[in-house]
Amino acid sequence: MILTRTLAIIERDMRKFRRNPVIMVMSVVMPLAYLVILGNSFQGKLKDLPVALVNQDSGHYGLRVTEALRATESGAQTFELTRLVDQGEAIEGVKDGVYKAAVIVPPDFSRRMSLGTGPEVGLFVDNTDQISEAALTGAVTEAINALRDEFTPIRPDRTRVQTRRVELYRVVDYDQSLVPGIVVMAIFMGSMITGVFNLVMDRFLGTDEAVLLTPVTKMDIVVGLVFSGFFITLVMALFVFVISCLITGIPVFGGLARTIGMFVVMAFTTLGLLSMMFLMLGRASHPRIVGVFSGFMNVIFFFPSGAVYPVKSFPHWLQSFATVNPEYYAVHAMKAMLFKSVPLSVISGDLMFLACFTLVMMSLAVVTFKRTL
Repeated sequence: MILTRTLAIIERDMRKFRRNPVIMVMSVVMPLAYLVILGNSFQGKLKDLPVALVNQDSGHYGLRVTEALRATESGAQTFELTRLVDQGEAIEGVKDGVYKAAVIVPPDFSRRMSLGTGPEVGLFVDNTDQISEAALTGAVTEAINALRDEFTPIRPDRTRVQTRRVELYRVVDYDQSLVPGIVVMAIFMGSMITGVFNLVMDRFLGTDEAVLLTPVTKMDIVVGLVFSGFFITLVMALFVFVISCLITGIPVFGGLARTIGMFVVMAFTTLGLLSMMFLMLGRASHPRIVGVFSGFMNVIFFFPSGAVYPVKSFPHWLQSFATVNPEYYAVHAMKAMLFKSVPLSVISGDLMFLACFTLVMMSLAVVTFKRTL
């Protein structure tokens, strides 16, 4: 009897989406648009940053500094040099935003280099742009440090410790690393247009009376709406996952274990977010509340999830929030399955959290739901 009532709620709720497919299409297109825009806005190295060069030294090593910077300019193309004569003009150009940095080679650079008395090169940077500052500082420092390689010792230095880099996994481009977060975003958006959203719309239009006059219980309504949203949202998430993989070049099917693992993680994440939204919006009476709430909650949960930037770089208070953020566990599990092809046992902690989170959220949603007008 309970199952029959729940299935009736599910059937009624799913019929609504066949009449309004535009909402589902937009919920799929928007995460994919995020993937394309974010993937091309943040990925890759900075290039062609304007840098002023003032070389006041006409000696051998002064010329070598210019050559080293020119080599980096034509090779890595991190910066684009502009030769100036006046040091003050170069520094003012950095202050005015014309250049991102200014490299000043003093007149006594070659002499101090030959004598080994601490030669220095001035680097004036626009430190209001920390990303550009870090890229320019690293590129200029690396180019100037190459001058030391001109000296070849008579006896090789066998005491110098070298580091050999070994990559355990295949190289993952930045846009590919965004795919787990984009899938979670699709799940979040699906949870905002299904489940409790339909209840709020019925309440706003006054059509919820037809349901409340039937013998359905609070549990029937909550479970029915959550599972109707589960089927629709999961299909949307799978579609977004496949399209994202095709856009970024990730193999869609990387083995049976990875396919099953991704499906399980998406299923747990969908149930968890739908249950959470039902708890938070179960008593809302106007769809505008859902719209305002969804934009706010998307920022609160998405960016601290590690989808865009590593969680370890966050301040401690934000790292603490990530430990209770369901999207963090979903992104972590998806990245492990997608890029490392780990077995389910490795992400068992993530799945356990999502399962417990779903159980708690759904139980609280049933308890707090008000089955009245």
